Amino acid sequence: MQNAGMAVFRRWVVEPVRGPFWGELGWILLGLPLAVLSLVGIVLVLVPGIALSPLLIGLPMVAGALLAARAVASLHRGLTASLLGTAVPGPTGKPASFKAYLADGPGWRAVAYLVLRVPLATVNLLVAAFLVVYGLGTLTYPFWWLVLDGQVLPVFDIGSSGPVLSIPLALIAAALLMVTPALVHLLLGLDRVLVRALLGPTTLTERVRDLEESRAAAVETADVKLRRIERDLHDGAQAQLVALAMKLGVAKDELEAAEIDLDRLRALIAAAHTGAKDALTELRDLARGIHPASLDAGLEVALSTLAARSEAEVKVLVSLPERPPAAIESILYFSAAELLTNAIKHGGVSRAELQLFELDSMLRLYVSDRGRGGARMHPAGGLAGLADRLRAVDGYLSIDSPPGGPTVVAVEIPV
Repeated sequence: MQNAGMAVFRRWVVEPVRGPFWGELGWILLGLPLAVLSLVGIVLVLVPGIALSPLLIGLPMVAGALLAARAVASLHRGLTASLLGTAVPGPTGKPASFKAYLADGPGWRAVAYLVLRVPLATVNLLVAAFLVVYGLGTLTYPFWWLVLDGQVLPVFDIGSSGPVLSIPLALIAAALLMVTPALVHLLLGLDRVLVRALLGPTTLTERVRDLEESRAAAVETADVKLRRIERDLHDGAQAQLVALAMKLGVAKDELEAAEIDLDRLRALIAAAHTGAKDALTELRDLARGIHPASLDAGLEVALSTLAARSEAEVKVLVSLPERPPAAIESILYFSAAELLTNAIKHGGVSRAELQLFELDSMLRLYVSDRGRGGARMHPAGGLAGLADRLRAVDGYLSIDSPPGGPTVVAVEIPV
């Protein structure tokens, strides 16, 4: 019973505060001013453009407003990934003609998003402000009761007939603040739905195109891996086995000779034994690269083993309600390995943190460090290859790495 209570406490209190709460609070604080400024700027160009469209003067204004709406949508998708931990891919392709700009679906959807975002951001700000500010005010009311000599707390309109009776109010406020992260997360569920519905590639054509690209990337990645395995077998284990066969052949000839040179025979057998062990090592390393043996015991054990072998000190936090499919486990493992390698190689870090948990029917892997920062995705780099591999399972990769750090790379895969 106690373990169940601690599990509930970690799920609804500890994990939200440690993970998404501060980003979600930043989203709420930025949401209203950003949405209002964006909507006002676009409307000031779009409405006159529509009004003047019969004179053809307004058509370029409409196209420009929709192009600006696309840029605002891209900004919101970036904030959604970095603050809410929800990566949403943008629409693929761009309008190919002036007429296509006027009928640009993603642009019009971005305008609709801003129209809905303003009242939603207002509600989010009011509710969050009430939960946090009123909760803190009530929590500290026993102190203010002494300062104000029992008078009602201004603005909050909180009062009690005695100092002892102010303590239950503080306890209720403490309970409210404890569940505030979970309430804020539930409150922003509609924001995530809105971003996915209006700012993502929602049309069937865009979705089919994205799946085709994902399939092509998966096929190419599989082909590259197959060629790497063939090359490693040819240059490594196969070469070791050929050398082993040659040494054993010479040893056989030596045994059939009239006079046996025992010292030379011992040297050949010792060399053959060393070659056999080297070949086994090559094969083990190759097998570990295909499917690490530690994954058989689950992701938590595999990631802990990976962290123990790392050159940096890695803190691992894994909280999964159930074990993912084997293919997803493999992708998450190699994603963590790639990201830790990058942190050590390019970031020069000695400490890193790896978190894996399930939230909103998404598996979320976060690798963070306090290195040099400035991590970017290059077309031929390891992060781009990792992103392509994730796309094959509808997963996404987002990077938050300002110059000077810290760096946080998020991997998101739907359950």
